[in-house]
Amino acid sequence: MLTELAIRDFAIVDHLELELAGGMTAITGETGAGKSILLGALGLCLGERADAASVRHGRERADLSARFDIKALPAARAWLAERDLPADDCLLRRVVTRAGRSRAWINGQPATVADLKALGGHLIEIHGQHAHQALLGEETHLRLLDDFAGHGEAVASLAETFRAWREARRRLKRLAEDGDEVRARRQLLRYQVEELDQLALAEDELGGLEAEQEALAHAEERLREAQFAVECCDGEQGGALPLLNQAVSRLSALPGSDRGALAEALSMLGDACIQVEEAGRELTHFAAGVELDPERLAWVEERLGEVHRIARKHHVPPDELPALHRALGEELAELDGGDGDLEALSAEVEALETRWREQAEAVSATRREAARRFGEAVQAQLAFLAMGKATFAVDLAAREAPAPEGLERVRFLISANPGQPARPLAKVASGGELSRISLAIQVVAAQHSTIPSLVFDEVDVGVSGATAEIVGQLLRRLGAEGQVLTVTHLPQVAAQAHRHLHIAKQAEQDTTLTRMALLDEAGRVGELARMLGGMTLTDQTLAHAREMLDASQRAHH
Repeated sequence: MLTELAIRDFAIVDHLELELAGGMTAITGETGAGKSILLGALGLCLGERADAASVRHGRERADLSARFDIKALPAARAWLAERDLPADDCLLRRVVTRAGRSRAWINGQPATVADLKALGGHLIEIHGQHAHQALLGEETHLRLLDDFAGHGEAVASLAETFRAWREARRRLKRLAEDGDEVRARRQLLRYQVEELDQLALAEDELGGLEAEQEALAHAEERLREAQFAVECCDGEQGGALPLLNQAVSRLSALPGSDRGALAEALSMLGDACIQVEEAGRELTHFAAGVELDPERLAWVEERLGEVHRIARKHHVPPDELPALHRALGEELAELDGGDGDLEALSAEVEALETRWREQAEAVSATRREAARRFGEAVQAQLAFLAMGKATFAVDLAAREAPAPEGLERVRFLISANPGQPARPLAKVASGGELSRISLAIQVVAAQHSTIPSLVFDEVDVGVSGATAEIVGQLLRRLGAEGQVLTVTHLPQVAAQAHRHLHIAKQAEQDTTLTRMALLDEAGRVGELARMLGGMTLTDQTLAHAREMLDASQRAHH
């Protein structure tokens, strides 16, 4: 159940925090006051597309959040738990910047818009004012009937089997039509893969070969120069170390006073002797490690030549040969595998078709039973909505070709008057009739929904008078089992609500703001009077509004 909605700097709302409760809440206000803002903010929290233009003028970002009580929503708690999110509370937050960027959070953790939409599907259902237009499409009829039947997993499994069957048929058709071409491709692939198998170039081998070639090719030069450097350090004739030792020996033989003046120089010469001697040892060690292996060098250069030759042949860089080897091998395996066996693939296609038909027949059986119950439930609501003479039916017609959805098409048919043939909803002429039929269908769908929070956005368009009062009773009855928020322009509907939320637009210092507040009893009477008689409120209009509110509330006690 939606318990809180917070809006900041969204459209013409600067700051608003609403606390909501169960039951039926009517939402009213003058045209353009901002009723759509409330639903727009809720929609953004539920993952709808963001628009930078919705950020309040002069502000950098709009910040919206919706809190839900999910104690009675096991599906929502399970969704959160699967993602290691706290499941004792549910707070959806959305921020939209003036630059058009959007960010989302669920229970304080960053989330994607797709996450908001997926979780939102477990939290609340929104029935828009254009829902009757969606009801003109047969795809909507099928979805509503399947939701009513409660066989979602079976329908999803049916669609998955159909997709596997379709893919197997596609592969079989390709194999049958392109037999010669496939055989030629297989022969070429086999030759290419065998050549790459023989090369057997490892993933990181090329870099190692190039480094080894460079080392072996310059080994003789490194050895020669290292040995020369050793002679420079410690050679018997002209080496630095013997000369330094002579210098130290001769300076050390000077009289004491001279040695004192040369102490620093002697120290530096002593350090130099140590450094040169250490360098000589390092150079000797380096020279000992240099390997002269002309045979290995010849093999490495031959190996590199073969790698580059095959790479040129395939028009790829040498380092891409391992990836090419894998790709060609996979393609060859596919052609040599199940796809290559026409008989095996034919058997697979036949088995998938049999499985699909078995699943489709099972789904059809539950659809037929659900269609009967759905039709009876909508018929009862139509009678309640003063359309008792109308006849509603759910028609299941065989499809011309198999489809992911199953064996049949689903159509909602209506006969508005006795003796008239039942026709598709799209053929219903009267807008008022279509609105009432749409509402009846939505009420039946909502009654069988596992989601207790429902939003109805002006679904009462096209009805008036006594029928409007009945619409309000229907919505209140739905609210008694959970939570119903209904945007309405009809006082007969608003009077039936447990609570009444009023939305007003105010101009303040060259700016326009929207204010929303729950009305007390006197406020409800005033708003109902405005809805009945316009902006000028007379005693007679107020009395009528008071009578309407009292009568509707008495009827439910």
